[in-house]
Amino acid sequence: MGKLRHIAIIVTDPEEASRFFTEALGMEVVGTARRGLYVSDGTFNIALLRQEHADEALGIAHFGVWVEDLDEAEAKIARAGGAYVTGRPSSPNSFYEAKFRTPFGQVFDVTHSGWAGAVRDVVPADASAAE
Repeated sequence: MGKLRHIAIIVTDPEEASRFFTEALGMEVVGTARRGLYVSDGTFNIALLRQEHADEALGIAHFGVWVEDLDEAEAKIARAGGAYVTGRPSSPNSFYEAKFRTPFGQVFDVTHSGWAGAVRDVVPADASAAE
């Protein structure tokens, strides 16, 4: 099963936006993007991307799913009616992802190597330890 671990939000000022996420929600800045910053809660990553042109809508741009095998995921996406858009990881150490489009038009990222500040699998805390 793919794991939802990334969302990208278009903002006017990534540094200012990161202050909201760190101060209001306790997230941490965990890296830089070509046009912004990554913040994380330790499981999930949010890319705060600078608006590049006036007609680029502010708000949620896309989501990202972490999979075991990128080629297998691409085949499943195609069988389900999705389409490849662009991108492939350029190195085994890259956070770069491949972009796809749902049959309904939403763009999303798929990666097998993850994003800064995100983890693929969440291990639940032992409930008995909290007692």
